[in-house]
Amino acid sequence: MMDRQDIDQIALRLVSLVPPGLAQAQQDLRANFQDVLAQGLRRLDLVTREEFEVQSQVLARTRAKVDELEQRVAELEAVVSARGS
Repeated sequence: MMDRQDIDQIALRLVSLVPPGLAQAQQDLRANFQDVLAQGLRRLDLVTREEFEVQSQVLARTRAKVDELEQRVAELEAVVSARGS
């Protein structure tokens, strides 16, 4: 997820787009941009990098188990097929 520093960087980029004649309003705009960006990000259903990594590991273990079970089923089907012949 984006941290406060990332939000500050985006806000600074947005403020840099403000025409020079509005320089006195830049500080207010920066604070407003930061608040709007932070609120918008809080509304998103995001997970932390740590949560993502944990779920990736769970998925990898599950995939390995499914592969193992598929192989075992194929072996058992081969045994049953050989006995039926």
